[in-house]
Amino acid sequence: MRIIIPMAGMGKRMRPHTLVTPKPLVEFAGKPMVHHIVEELAGTCNEPIEEIAFIIGNFGKKVEDELVAVAEQVGARGKIYYQDEPLGTAHAVLCAADSLDGKLIVAFADTLFKADFVLDEEKDSVIWVQQVDDPRAFGVVKLNTEGLITDFVEKPQEFVSDLAIIGIYYFRDGQNLKKELQYLIDNNIKEKGEFQLTNALENMKSKGLSFVPGKVIEWLDCGNKNATVYTHARWLDLGKEKFKLPSGLKRENSTIVEPCYIGKDVEITGSVVGPFVSVADGTVIRNSVIRNSIIQKNTSIENSVIGNSMIGNSVVISNKMQDLSVGDYSVMTSGEE
Repeated sequence: MRIIIPMAGMGKRMRPHTLVTPKPLVEFAGKPMVHHIVEELAGTCNEPIEEIAFIIGNFGKKVEDELVAVAEQVGARGKIYYQDEPLGTAHAVLCAADSLDGKLIVAFADTLFKADFVLDEEKDSVIWVQQVDDPRAFGVVKLNTEGLITDFVEKPQEFVSDLAIIGIYYFRDGQNLKKELQYLIDNNIKEKGEFQLTNALENMKSKGLSFVPGKVIEWLDCGNKNATVYTHARWLDLGKEKFKLPSGLKRENSTIVEPCYIGKDVEITGSVVGPFVSVADGTVIRNSVIRNSIIQKNTSIENSVIGNSMIGNSVVISNKMQDLSVGDYSVMTSGEE
């Protein structure tokens, strides 16, 4: 089994947190987002993951080494491909052409999911879907009475289905996918100005391959700061049995309301932290109240009341009472906006 993860986007809606760090490597609950994705996918497979292919932009060697390490932690080899231009989902997947062989899962790196099933690898293809209130922003599928997918429709402006494709796909034979993706590129077949994966799926279906929907317990978006803070809270809640406070935590006159993730060498004094807070390694919190927030490494927070916030690495915050979105190496103290 191979996993293909397109993640070359700039993550503009997540700025300032993606000015230094690619969005899929933004951490919460102790791991980069893409690491959580890989672990969930590995848990659905009946066989070992042979390879994880990451399709990235010009992120640099440090990021590439981190991604290879993520693959190795689930027993797979990591392979790096590049997408130099944002030409659509079909183009992004085809950038990993050499890995599109045999059984594979394609998972776009801006979505997390929770599922309680094991993948049926005998199906031609499984397309993970979730019912949504407003399907106009998504690719959707239509089903027949037997529960098979009959149509793929990209961002319908008139209602055709409320089953949104969440960005995770299984293919029993990656060569079939590769051939149809190449056909779109060779013939310049675009929809809404881009090469769309749904067009390749429609071509595969018309040639006799069967597609079935896969459903998840919960689909969680990480597209922007508020969505990521919400997703982080749900992730802690859904996995609260595994997020235990570390032994040796330096805590004085403080209360931690679980679920929370607390990293190594964290110091908390005179504060209330939680629920739904991640505090990464080396951060110091004094005389503050923090809830529903993600705080990265080596940050200092004092005399503040913070909620619904994302705070980067090596940040200094003092005397603040607000919803914050603060990038790495920032300083916010009383009197500053």
